[in-house]
Amino acid sequence: MNFIVWVVVGGIIGWLASIVMKTNAQQGLFLNIIVGVVGAFLGGLLLAPLFGTGTINSDDFSLSGLIVSFIGAIILLAIVNLFRRKSTT
Repeated sequence: MNFIVWVVVGGIIGWLASIVMKTNAQQGLFLNIIVGVVGAFLGGLLLAPLFGTGTINSDDFSLSGLIVSFIGAIILLAIVNLFRRKSTT
């Protein structure tokens, strides 16, 4: 059951991050889930130690854990957009 919640929350976080970064039209459901989960991992590496919280990957479904996961997903999409822009120039 925890896996299903993890996938659903990861998908919602990835979807919200793609709306913020204006990449929602380029992504589908599967990519939103990937962005949410990988972004939560990235947020866990970079931000969780600074804020003293976990992420959705560490079973921390608190508000601070969700926010760190969301910010990590935004950072991931910013990095992807940076490489995408360089490859088209």
